[in-house]
This record gives sequence, structure tokens and C-alpha cells, in this order.
Amino acid sequence: IRDSYKGVPAPITNGGLNEHGVAVRDIWSTSRAELIEMTPKTQTGPNYSDLARLVLERAKTAKEGVVLIGSLIAEYGESSYGGNSHLIADANEAWVVIQFSGGQGLWAAERLGSKSIRVSRPGYIENIPVDDPGNKNFLYSPNLVSFCKEKGWYSTGTFNLNKILGDGKGRWDGVKWMEKTLQSLIAEGKKISFKEILWALRTSKLTGDTAGYGQIVPLLKQSHSSSRILWHAPIGAIASTFSPVFIGQDNVPSEFAKHRYLTTGEAHRFMDDRKIENGEIDSVSLVSQEIESSRSAVMECKRLLYLILQDPERYKSEVSEVFEKREIELFGSTRELLKLVDVLLNQDQIDLAKKERDMLNNFKDTDDVLHLDSIYYPASMLLDIADSLALGEIAMAENNTTEAVIQFSKAVAVQDKLPYTEPPFWYYPTRLSLGKALLKSGNASEAESVFKENLKRYPRNGWAMYGLSLIHI
Repeated sequence: IRDSYKGVPAPITNGGLNEHGVAVRDIWSTSRAELIEMTPKTQTGPNYSDLARLVLERAKTAKEGVVLIGSLIAEYGESSYGGNSHLIADANEAWVVIQFSGGQGLWAAERLGSKSIRVSRPGYIENIPVDDPGNKNFLYSPNLVSFCKEKGWYSTGTFNLNKILGDGKGRWDGVKWMEKTLQSLIAEGKKISFKEILWALRTSKLTGDTAGYGQIVPLLKQSHSSSRILWHAPIGAIASTFSPVFIGQDNVPSEFAKHRYLTTGEAHRFMDDRKIENGEIDSVSLVSQEIESSRSAVMECKRLLYLILQDPERYKSEVSEVFEKREIELFGSTRELLKLVDVLLNQDQIDLAKKERDMLNNFKDTDDVLHLDSIYYPASMLLDIADSLALGEIAMAENNTTEAVIQFSKAVAVQDKLPYTEPPFWYYPTRLSLGKALLKSGNASEAESVFKENLKRYPRNGWAMYGLSLIHI
């Protein structure tokens, strides 16, 4: 159907997460047949992908996203391929938004409660209390009810949006099963954990080759936008594992970048420019040689999927077990990493910093570290430096300058014994930390000696000169 209408290109942005913690996901939602027939063949308004992108660019809350979609449709219309929906959520609330085809600017949104379970497959909204237009749990286009009355699709009584303007099928059987399963956990007083979400996205009852990919967004109240996270699986999760993607990261591993496999138009393109001489500009691939030389996560996961489908009873449980074990372990380590990130960003959670230091200390004497030890990579010495610096910074945060001087002195002693290499094994001169602690303790003369010694080893080091300037002001 998409190819039948102008203004509806292949999906660009089906959803994602923004810096304000607003998550968006596009899900198909078929409109009533008469509406599809009414849809103009030439459309100019934003399509479902545009709406998702604009919400991510502009909305600071989920409700702002809903209002934005409504205002955009009212002003510009919408390019539809048969109806669509969006889930928009933040840490406080979530909304289901349905946009209908037909070129009439029809849309409706339902707010989900804190204990609501909604499986949008497809997106749906059922009863809307149209006799209570101020209801805070529903928003809809001004012409929603009047248009339906004009068409003779509604007169009075219950306004069931799906029956009147949707496909009329209500909740599909798979949706009923999944919602009931997850709702039963809440009824038992349990919380839906990361593990249950993994299962819901991986079950073969709802996931297969038609699933484009999987994503999970933890909706948390976070003070630092760069630590927001989205868990991504490159294809349907039955044959791919979820990995964390941080909103603050500025690059993507080549394996997860766009490869030629399944990319529109790449079948007739080449990885060199020889045909350009004949004027065939479109003969050159849009994918770089560097990326194409790497393994494609999508292709590898698709291969695994087709293996599983040949004998699901034999392979599915084995693959799922390996994936889930990795994901649970990765979820735990990622959670700890986020705590450490917050420590570094806030610099005031001393107890948590001590906990992270203890984790580092426990790691120091493991086989994973010891087998690396050599003149070419003194792993144990580097961890000793990191440990002493961590203890020194904790002591500084607690205003214990005496202990800080002791720990920073240990770090200096170990760094002085490191083998020479360029660049050096440790990324900065630890005497700078020692000099800072000595200054704070009131021992300016020793601090001066430390900064001068640092300048002998690292001439014209700006931080050492800055430390000396503090002494002689």
C-alpha cells in the first residue's frame, strides 16, 4: 500500500528516545476500508515517520508529543498509507495515538494508567467517553465525532474507536494473550522486570521474520540526558540479542551500521567508482568499503533465524537461553556502569564511589588481569594506580587530605616504575593529583616540589605550571 501513495517513502524514523526521556514507537493500525478509499492519491502532509521524528526533536513530555502530532495534522494534514499509530511515553505517563487515513485529519489518543498493560499489535483504542470532552485520559481531533455522525457510522451511545474508524477487529488474539499474561504478574503483586520484557519481545508466538527489529526503553527519571539508554536488537529478538545504546554515544560499531544487505537500491551498485566515467552516478554504493568489509549484524542474525526456523524445537530454546543469560548479565553490568556515570557526573555520591572502587579492587587479582601482565602491558600496575587514585579522590571528597596524600603518593610511586612507552601507559601525570592534595592540606612547599618535579618529567605541562601559579599568587 505504501507504494500506492505519493508522500509516503520507506520508513526513516519509526521511533526512538530523546534527551528528555520521551520514547516514541510507530505501530501500524489499519483504518476503516472507506477511509482508505477516501485517501487522496497525492498527499503532502507529514507521514508517520515524520511525526515520530518531530516528536523526538521537540517534545519534552509524552503529552507534548501527543499535542504536537494533533497540531501538525491540523495544520498540514498527514500522508497516510492506510492508518497508523504511535506509542509515546516518558517516566510519568504513556499515550497511544491513532491517526486515520482518509485525508480528514482524524486522530485520537488515550492515556495509559500506571498499571496499564498495552500491547500494540496493531495499535488500538476502544471506548472513548465522548460525552465527557474534558476527560484527562483522552484527546482527539475536533471533528472526530461529528465526521462519524455525518457518515452515519455513529449516532449515540458508546463510541468504540476501533469499531467505528479502525479495522473493527478489536484486540487481536495474540494481543489478548500477551496482555493477560503480563497483567497476571501485576495481579500477583509482582513487577514486570527486564527479563519479562525480553520474553515478551522474543516469544515466537508474536515474533518472526516479519519483525523489523526489537527495542526496549527503560523509562527512568534521570538527571543526565547522556546516560539515557535504549536496548536494541538488529532483527526480531527471536534470533538476535539486545545490546545497550546510550543516547550520549557519538558512533555506532561498523557491524551495526547500514550494510548493503537488504538496503534498497544496493543490488545494482558497486564498491568502486569505475562506472562513474560513463556517467552512471548511481552506480556507486552508498555504503563505505570499511563498513561493508565488516560483518553485518542484521545478516548474521537473519542467518541464525533461518536456522532456528528449520527446527524450532531443537534450536529455539538453546539460542534463547544463551541470549537471555548474556542480556541479564549485561543489564546488571550496564546498571552498575550507569551508577558510576552518575558518580562521575554528580561527584557527590561518595558511598557509591566506594562501592565502585571495591569492584575494581576485586578485579585486580583475577586471572583475566594477571595473564595480561608483561613488559608490553603492565595490567596489574595500571590497576594499582587506578585503585590508589580512586581512594585518593574519595578521601578528597571526604576532606581527608592526609589520606589523600598517602594514596596519591602510592599512585606516583607505581607510575614512576612503569616501562617507557609513547604514548605513556597512564594517561596523565599522577603528581598533579598529589600536588592538588598537598595544596589543599596547606603544605605549599611540598606541593611546589611535586609540581617542579612534574615539569622535569613533562616539560611545559600546563597543569603543573597552573599549580605553581596558585602557590606564588
